[in-house]
Amino acid sequence: MIREYIEAALQRAKYEIIEDAEPYYGEIPELPGVWATGANLEACRRNLADAVDAWVVFRLSQGMDIPALGKTRLKIPRRLKAGV
Repeated sequence: MIREYIEAALQRAKYEIIEDAEPYYGEIPELPGVWATGANLEACRRNLADAVDAWVVFRLSQGMDIPALGKTRLKIPRRLKAGV
């Protein structure tokens, strides 16, 4: 379930080259604050996948909603929503 969500997020990623030690930059516009860099595009993509994963875990731990990405959604157990 989370793997599908991460893949859907990566399909929406926007990449650019920046002036930095890790010149590849990527972000997911629909997920505020989710971005990563890498020495090459593949490293950036891996780091971005890790950032999405951490973002989802954080939002779940805080009882925050996880937005749908197109038809891809995370089904959150009630006990997690209730903070139990």
